[in-house]
Amino acid sequence: MNYTQTIRSAIRALRGNILRTILTMLGIIIGIASVILIISLGEGANSSITSQVASLGSNMIYVRAGAQVAGRPPTSSNSLKYADALALADKTRIGGITAVSAVVSTQAEIVAGGQNKNATIQGVGSGHAEINSLEIESGEFITAEDESGYARVAVLGPTIVNDIFGEGANPIGETITLKSRSFRIIGVTKAKGSSGFSNPDETVYIPVTTAMKVLLGQDSVQTILVNAQDSKKVDETTAAVKDFLLEEHKITDPTLIDFSVGSSKDALSIVNNVTGLLTALLAGIAGISLVVGGIGIMNIMLVTVTERTKEIGLLKAIGAKRKDILTQFLIEAVVLTVLGGIAGIIIGVAFSYLATLFLPIPFIFQPTAIILAVGVSTIVGVVFGVYPAQKAAKLSPIDALRFE
Repeated sequence: MNYTQTIRSAIRALRGNILRTILTMLGIIIGIASVILIISLGEGANSSITSQVASLGSNMIYVRAGAQVAGRPPTSSNSLKYADALALADKTRIGGITAVSAVVSTQAEIVAGGQNKNATIQGVGSGHAEINSLEIESGEFITAEDESGYARVAVLGPTIVNDIFGEGANPIGETITLKSRSFRIIGVTKAKGSSGFSNPDETVYIPVTTAMKVLLGQDSVQTILVNAQDSKKVDETTAAVKDFLLEEHKITDPTLIDFSVGSSKDALSIVNNVTGLLTALLAGIAGISLVVGGIGIMNIMLVTVTERTKEIGLLKAIGAKRKDILTQFLIEAVVLTVLGGIAGIIIGVAFSYLATLFLPIPFIFQPTAIILAVGVSTIVGVVFGVYPAQKAAKLSPIDALRFE
C-alpha cells in the first residue's frame, strides 16, 4: 500500500468539506493550545518566583518567633529576643556564619518636606544588606555603631525617595518623621524590585534597636536572618542554628520548641513543588478538551464512513483489502488530529508570548510541550479513529455498492 498516496487522499477528503474539517479540529486545537499555554505560563511563573526567592540570598537562613507543633498549642510570638541575634553573631560560639540581622517590621506614615506616604518600616541589623543582597546607591547602610547606639538614622528605598523628595533628588542628610520621631537619612538603596514577600524599593530601614525601643516599645524581635558562609552547607548550618537556639532557650524537648528555622533553599523547594502541582493540575484540566475533541473526530469519521459507503464498496470491488480500508480511514483521523495539533501549537505559543507581554513573567519556550502535544494529538487520532475505520473495513462490498 502506498502510504504517501493514502495521506494525499486523506488530505483531499478533508479539503472536500473544509468547514466541517475546521469545526472537527477545533476541540483538538483548543486542547493543545490550552496545554501549551498553561505549561508555558507555569514555567514562566516558576522561573519568576524562583528568581525572586533566589534574590533573597541563596545562603539565607531565617528564624521566626513562635512555632506550631502538632498536638500542642501555638507557642508565643515573643519568643525571640535581640539577645538571641547577638549570641548568633558571636563567631566564637557558632561557626559557619558571616552575618546576622534581627528584624522587626511595622507600617507607618513617613512625613518629610510637606509630603507623606505610608510605607513598610523595617528595623534591621548591620548585616541585613549582606544577607539580602541589598546594594547602596548613595550614602551608606546601617552600621554596627548605629545599631548598638540606638541611632535615629534611616536608609530609604528608591521608590520612597521618588515619592517623597521627587525623582532624581539626593535626600542624604535630610530628615524624615516616623511616628513623631525624627530620623536622619544616611543612605538610599539601589532599585531591586519585589521579592515576592516584600519590596525593598518601598521600604525604610532603621536600626533594629531603635525600632524596638523608640517605635514599638518591645524587647522581642519577629525574625532573625542568618547568612551561611558556605552555600553547600546551608542544611548543616541551619541545623546548627536550631541546636544553638534550643540550648540558648534551655529547651531539651524538641516538641516544646518556641521558634521555627528554615532557609531560602526550603522556600525554593516549596515554591517549585506548588507551582509544579498547579501547572500539572491546570494542564490536566485543559487536556479534557482533547478527549472532547477526540469524540468529535470519531463522530465525524462515522458520518464520513456513511457518506462514503459506495466509495468503500467500489474500492473493495476492485481489490482493496480490509487492511487497506482500515489504514485509509485511520490515516484520515490521524491527519485530522495532527493538523489540529500543529494549529494548536502555533496558537498556544503565540498566546503564551502575548500573555507574557502583559504579565510580569518571562516567556519560556518548552520543546517538551511541543513534543507532548504532537504525541497526544496523534494518539487521540489513532484511539478515536480505530472504531470508524474498523466499521468501514468490515463493510461488505455488495452491500456498500447497493447503499443509497
